[in-house]
Amino acid sequence: MTGSLPAAGGPPAPRRRPRRGRALTLALALLCALLVALAFIPLPYVVMGPGPVTNTLGATRDGRPLISVPKAEDHPASGVLSFTTVSVRGGPGATVTAYDLLAASVSDARSVVPEEQVFPRGATNEEIKRENAAEMTHSQEDAVVVAERALGMTVPETVSVGVLPTGSAAIGRLEPGDRFVRIGSTSVTGSAALRSAIQAYQVGQSAPVTVERDGVRREVSLPVGEQQGRKVIGVGLKVDYRFPVKVTIDAGDVGGPSAGMMFALGVLDRLTPGELTAGQRIAGTGTISSDGRVGPIGGIQQKLAGARAAGIQWFLAPAGNCSEVVGHVPAGLTVVRVEDFDDALADVRAIAAGKGSALQGCG
Repeated sequence: MTGSLPAAGGPPAPRRRPRRGRALTLALALLCALLVALAFIPLPYVVMGPGPVTNTLGATRDGRPLISVPKAEDHPASGVLSFTTVSVRGGPGATVTAYDLLAASVSDARSVVPEEQVFPRGATNEEIKRENAAEMTHSQEDAVVVAERALGMTVPETVSVGVLPTGSAAIGRLEPGDRFVRIGSTSVTGSAALRSAIQAYQVGQSAPVTVERDGVRREVSLPVGEQQGRKVIGVGLKVDYRFPVKVTIDAGDVGGPSAGMMFALGVLDRLTPGELTAGQRIAGTGTISSDGRVGPIGGIQQKLAGARAAGIQWFLAPAGNCSEVVGHVPAGLTVVRVEDFDDALADVRAIAAGKGSALQGCG
């Protein structure tokens, strides 16, 4: 019998994969799963960035003037008096992931804030849209009031309950349409008087509020809170004016009250002969009350960045936002501090006359 014999010791043993290699493979698999999960796990934050910059003296997308004035009173202007906006990623119905936060962290023009600082807790996307639209309408009306009164016109007004935001303590105590009569012992002759009366109370105190409904007066007590630096009683106001000159503002789908000051400047420019800006590119932000006070807004740093990216040279900023402005002004942009509409109008005229360098900034 012939044939070959196996080598001494038998065939070689199979090679085993090192345990370290298996551990590395498992770790990589877990890392990949984590990276995929991070793209879908929603986080309770909002990313704020620069939004569009829109000239109040310009036209809408379909070519109509953003500010429309009756032909007999209209003085078309070709200058630049722009309002600024903030783009918001996140909130009800939207998702912010870890990747969004990472991208925002390496951008000087973007910031990350907790969602509850921007949106009321529990509010739906539709509720927020309605509230923003109501605030925009109110802001536009106040802007027209301020501009027309600045020109010596008389604009009577009445104030009533508009919307009751989600979670408001006024729900069940007040109803839309209730007309405000007094806050404490102060008569409500207009929205400015109402807001001023509320400021006399401390946050957490209860304010006695007298309203009239169907001809019957009633008094309720509402807690005073704070929102964006203003004391509030959790009620959206509805103000009815009787305008001597009918002015219409079309800001598209932009919501909120922060364009009020710039709307007022634009309306005044359209109601007066000549060019208010004298060719200067001016933008700004700030709420406006019917008595002309300019209030602080959110997202000031994003608005500064957006204005400069749009080629703006001068920026009107509310005095209440100055602490957030310092150290965040883009190169080539000059910021001017504004307390009220009289300030804003005087500042624009000074800039137009070549005297902007002497104006007070936020530094």
